[in-house]
Amino acid sequence: MGKNWEKEQIKKLVSKQELKIAKIKTEYEKEARIKAESQLFNQKNSSNCVTLIAAASENNVIGNENKLIWHLPDDLKHFKELTKGHFVIMGRKTFESMPKALPNRTNIVITRKLDYIAKDAIVVNSIHEALERASDDKQPFIIGGGEIYNQSILLANRIELTRVHTDSTGDTHFPEINYKLWEEASRDQRFKDDKHKFDFTFIRYNKK
Repeated sequence: MGKNWEKEQIKKLVSKQELKIAKIKTEYEKEARIKAESQLFNQKNSSNCVTLIAAASENNVIGNENKLIWHLPDDLKHFKELTKGHFVIMGRKTFESMPKALPNRTNIVITRKLDYIAKDAIVVNSIHEALERASDDKQPFIIGGGEIYNQSILLANRIELTRVHTDSTGDTHFPEINYKLWEEASRDQRFKDDKHKFDFTFIRYNKK
């Protein structure tokens, strides 16, 4: 009885270890595939500067319940100046959070819904398809939300980040920046005033 129980416990332990190893292997293969796709994309689009643009708190929160969590007029002006005349790529939820498509820009909306219609915007079904449609633009911008940032950060060449100097509570986050892959190119610090509740800094990162 005791030996049988011991064998069963060993069998369970081995099974758990095998599952753990299989999971690690799957994650490793997934990461390798994403990196390979990123390298291939960047080779094909070496003349384009794919740019992520976002405003994130110190703890990387960018929104809550599909809404912005601060009002920073200078950041909105900065966003408008950078993206004007370019393609802007976003997820469906981000598009639906706006009153209308962004003017003076070509809007691309990514969604899994095959029959989705977005007024004054191009609808695609993947980040790769979106970037293919925007390939004539030397600097297409990816403007959110969190899932789209996660899908595209390895495909990007630049990050235009407004770092808002506060910790915030929210359900949408900007991905952690891997400083082995990214280097800071410039920063411009702004201080809170009667129109801006928080200090914030415009930071540009270029891929190494």
